[in-house]
Amino acid sequence: MFSFFKKDPTKKLNDLYERKLEEAMLAQRNGDIRSYALITSEAEGIRERIKTIEAQQ
Repeated sequence: MFSFFKKDPTKKLNDLYERKLEEAMLAQRNGDIRSYALITSEAEGIRERIKTIEAQQ
């Protein structure tokens, strides 16, 4: 009935995903490839959680 009051559960995760990608880009630009790989891996884990939530809806 009041579904428009429900918060989007993926919005916060999307923001976190975007921040991680930006952080990874900055690490890559600074030449820290190891940190880039680690942060990118974290971002992909977040993206998988987003996909799982979207699939449930």
